[in-house]
Amino acid sequence: MVTNLAAGVDAFTSNAFLVEGERTVLVDPGANFDAVGAVRERVDDLDAVLLTHPHPDHVGNLDDVKAAFDVDAWGFDANIDSVDHELADGDTVTIGDHDYEALHTPGHEPHHLVFYSRDAGVLFAADLVFAHGAFGRTDLEGGDRATLVRSIERVLDVVGDLDVMHAGHGPSVTDGAIENVELAARAARQ
Repeated sequence: MVTNLAAGVDAFTSNAFLVEGERTVLVDPGANFDAVGAVRERVDDLDAVLLTHPHPDHVGNLDDVKAAFDVDAWGFDANIDSVDHELADGDTVTIGDHDYEALHTPGHEPHHLVFYSRDAGVLFAADLVFAHGAFGRTDLEGGDRATLVRSIERVLDVVGDLDVMHAGHGPSVTDGAIENVELAARAARQ
């Protein structure tokens, strides 16, 4: 079960996805809301926190979540504050009841990861692509449009069937998810 803990939050935050199952994981803790309270409303414990990238809207609640649940955080670069374990491109990580492949997808941010499960048909796309064919900003520090385009194209090469795409902001896409990624690729190339 996937729950966006930031749904309805009236503050600048990313989505924060709590994935319950064999391994209960929080994908991005978000910022500027009570993530600890939101997690506790649903589960007693967390097994891990996965970070898609270290922008403040995605990691602002990280230290509070780590302290409250005595949990480690996984991200692309263990040299970044509060990242305890490194996930390399191609690593497999269990989220909920499924194995996901971590894909390094820079362009929006150099340490950006997405997580894809072929079995579940799910992509946690973070700030790579969003609903309606939108794509991540590249005008922020470390952003690069050509690199972002290559990252989106790589996801299209890797991803097969896609039932659901959970974006870092805005709604998840449950109808035409792969077509949405294709639309974002076309838009980003322009």
